[in-house]
Amino acid sequence: MENSEYTGTDVILIGAGIMSATLGIILKELQPDLTIKIIERLHEVAGESTDAWNNAGTGHSAFCELNYTPELEDGCIEISKAVKIAESFEVSKEFWAYLVEKGAVATPEKFITNIPHMSFVWGEENVEYLRKRHAAMKSHPLFRSMDFSDDRKKLEEWIPLIMRHRSREEKVAATKMDLGTDVNFGAVTRLMFDHLLALPGVSMYMGYEVTYLDKAKNKSWQVTFRNPDNGIEKMYESPFVFIGAGGAALTLLEKSGIEEGKGYGGFPVSGQWLICNNPDVIAQHSAKVYGLAEVGAPPMSVPHLDTRMIGGKKALLFGPYAGFSTRFLKHGSLMDLPKSIKLNNIRPMLSAGIHNIPLTKYLIDQVKQSPEDRLEALQHFVPDAKLEDWDLAVAGQRVQVIKKDDEEGGVLEFGTEIVSAADGSIAALLGASPGASVSVSVMLDVIKRCFREKAMSAEWQAKLKKMIPSYGLSLDTDPALCHEIRKRSGELLKLKYD
Repeated sequence: MENSEYTGTDVILIGAGIMSATLGIILKELQPDLTIKIIERLHEVAGESTDAWNNAGTGHSAFCELNYTPELEDGCIEISKAVKIAESFEVSKEFWAYLVEKGAVATPEKFITNIPHMSFVWGEENVEYLRKRHAAMKSHPLFRSMDFSDDRKKLEEWIPLIMRHRSREEKVAATKMDLGTDVNFGAVTRLMFDHLLALPGVSMYMGYEVTYLDKAKNKSWQVTFRNPDNGIEKMYESPFVFIGAGGAALTLLEKSGIEEGKGYGGFPVSGQWLICNNPDVIAQHSAKVYGLAEVGAPPMSVPHLDTRMIGGKKALLFGPYAGFSTRFLKHGSLMDLPKSIKLNNIRPMLSAGIHNIPLTKYLIDQVKQSPEDRLEALQHFVPDAKLEDWDLAVAGQRVQVIKKDDEEGGVLEFGTEIVSAADGSIAALLGASPGASVSVSVMLDVIKRCFREKAMSAEWQAKLKKMIPSYGLSLDTDPALCHEIRKRSGELLKLKYD
């Protein structure tokens, strides 16, 4: 191997996004003498799905995302998924608060701030749905401070930009959670990597692509990676590999050849934002307002008018508008999708395609949209919106999971999924939203799967409890604990907590 290097390490993390940063820090807290190597294909940290302009940044806590609370056939509102996501986001906040408390992250205001989370609907049927949703959620500790209103004067106070010039005959309603947050996941990831890379035994290779994953006779993984700019190739051997490479995780999982990864496919969905360029308009809105998704739309395409804090400046985005590209990454190759098709996943992928014709039609319609079509969608939220006040920008690329199904042949999954080898030697993270918001809970699951014995030891359990005080407990069933945890996290992260 020309210009090559071969050596060993305890852990290899592929991808320099929020998942790898989170897992790396937790593992170093649990076992400080671990050596960790991070491999990133770009020349920057958090440059793909984690970046602020590529990520919704909502701090998904199920306060406003209506796709997490479907109405069942009997008229009841199913909130179990919302509860799980809300608890998971509190766990993320606990971990970030721990990093602030120990001085690993000094400036929480650089990545997290309070911005109200709101759901907004119009039409009598949708207003009734939102009323029932509010009643179902209000009884749970995680959502007890949620407000509901269908009073126009109140809504004009909450969301003046949305209510201005709206027909007085139109029935409208909204819910509001002042505990909502905006999270710049790119910023928090960079802060975490600054801390992680300052620890002994941790190093990163940027601008390198993983070309080969092979299980050695000693049960360790040999990972070969190459710098395409200078041709330098390196190989590391490790007993544990985590693949947190966004949309590229599927391709790398296939390279591993593990049995558990067979049958998985990916369906890429691209996105675009309208970004407001008018400071006067931006100043009139201070909330994250989510609406109802169109029939057939993927969850990542739920329309929202989104106040963001990016680089210390207030921004206003609307979208995302869905699209289709065969790339698995924003900076990927058009051959990503074709190359991912294998004998073991072609049937699930074809079956999923057949069963998701409405999604295909929706994406085709989205790709065909004109600027006037996009403006019309925006005007459902901002009735007097003008095209010249908004610029179109490309958002991140997401790859939805396709998996085998005994009855359907293949199903399209929306969400985040861990695929790990039976021996715990390798794990890959597939899927998209809620993704970054639940990164800590997802990485704790990876640790439970892949470091089973150590994760159950008294030493690691005590350390996990120190990092995440609610570890092993339920915030949904204990109002006092929920308040206590939110108060602690809020004080450390400089957020509201009640």
